[in-house]
Amino acid sequence: MNFDLTSEQDQLRDAVRALGRRYGHRYFVDKAKAGEHTTELWHEAGRLGYLGVNIPTEYGGGGGGITELAIVCEELAAAGCPLLLLVVSPAIAATVINRHGTEEQRKRHLPGLADGSQKIVFAITEPEAGSNFHRLATVARRDGDDWVLSGRKCYISGVDEAQFILVVARTEDSSTGKLKPALFIVPTDAAGLTRSKLDMEIVSPENQFLLYLDEVRLPADALVGGSLDAGLPALFAGLNPERITVAAMGAGTGRYAIERASEYTATRKVWGGRTIGSHQGVAHPLAHAAVQVELARLMIQKAAALYDAGRDLEAAVSANMAKYAAGDAAALAVDTAVQALGGAGMTTEYGVATLLGAVRAGRIAPVSREMILNFVAQHVLSQDKSY
Repeated sequence: MNFDLTSEQDQLRDAVRALGRRYGHRYFVDKAKAGEHTTELWHEAGRLGYLGVNIPTEYGGGGGGITELAIVCEELAAAGCPLLLLVVSPAIAATVINRHGTEEQRKRHLPGLADGSQKIVFAITEPEAGSNFHRLATVARRDGDDWVLSGRKCYISGVDEAQFILVVARTEDSSTGKLKPALFIVPTDAAGLTRSKLDMEIVSPENQFLLYLDEVRLPADALVGGSLDAGLPALFAGLNPERITVAAMGAGTGRYAIERASEYTATRKVWGGRTIGSHQGVAHPLAHAAVQVELARLMIQKAAALYDAGRDLEAAVSANMAKYAAGDAAALAVDTAVQALGGAGMTTEYGVATLLGAVRAGRIAPVSREMILNFVAQHVLSQDKSY
C-alpha cells in the first residue's frame, strides 16, 4: 500500500496550489459579491491543462483520472477558491460523455471541456422528485427523428456560464412501455428552455437556477450514447466522480480554514504575552478539525484510486464515505476557525465566515448525509433497503 503521490501528481498539486494562491480567497469573494464569475481563473486553469486532467489525450486532455481531478479541486479550494463547476463540467459531464457518449459527441465536446472553452452543467434534481431518478417528471418523447423534452429542474449550477446542459429525463421503452432514464445534451439557448435564478444564502460566484423545459426540441444526436440503453450506465458513471470531487473541495476548504485560523492563533496575544494558540481550549478544537480533514483526505484518495482502477462498486462505497466525511470535516473546520478567530472570524477580511454557507450546503448536496447512511447500511451492513 502506497500513500505517496507520483512525481507527476506531486507536480500537479504544487502547480495548482501556486495558481490558486495567485488568485486567492479575496478574488473569489469579490467576484461573488459583484455578481461576477471566476472567468480569469477558469480560463487560466484550462490553458494550463488543469481542467482536462481526467480527459483522454486524444481529445486534448491530460490522460489522467479522477485522482488528478480531485487534486485540482482540493488545491484550488485550499487556496480559498472552491470552484463548483469543476465538479459539474470536468467531473460529471466529461466523464459521462467520455465513457458513454458516441464518438461524435466525444469529438464535439471533450476538447472544449479540456481547455475550458466549453462548460456543460448537469440537471437531474427536480422540485418534487429531488434526485430520485425513479420519480423524475421530466419526460422525453420521440417526434419523428427528434426528441422533445418537457419538465422542470431545480438547483442547477452554472447555467448562465454554460453552453450546454446534460439533462436527465425519462423515456418510454418501446419494448416494455416503462419509463427509463436517458441523458440529453441540451444547448442553453434551445427554444423552449427558460431559467430563473435562485437566491441563495451562499457566498459563491456560481449561481443556482430553476429550469423550465417546455417542448424543447432536440435532434437525435442529442441523446447521450445514441441509444436508450446507454441512459442508466451513463447516469451512474457521473455519480462517483461527483462525490469524490465534491469531497476533495470540502477537504481543501477545511485545510484553508484551519490554515487561516492557525496563522491567527499562533500570533494573537491577549493574556500574559502568550499566544492564544498555546491554550488547549483553542488549540485542541483546531487539532481535532485537522484530524477529521486528514481522515477525509485518506478516504478521498482511496475512492479515487478505486474509481480509476475500474472497481466501480467498491468505489461507490468509498466515494459516498468520502463525501460524508469531507462534508462533516469541512463544516467542522470552518466553524472551528470562526470560533478561534472570535469576532475577526465573522469579518470578510479574515476570509472564513464567507465559507459557512458553502460548507453547510456540502452536508446536503449533491447527496445528503442521510442518503449516504442509507447506502452504507444497505451495501456495507447488508441491511434491507429503507426507502
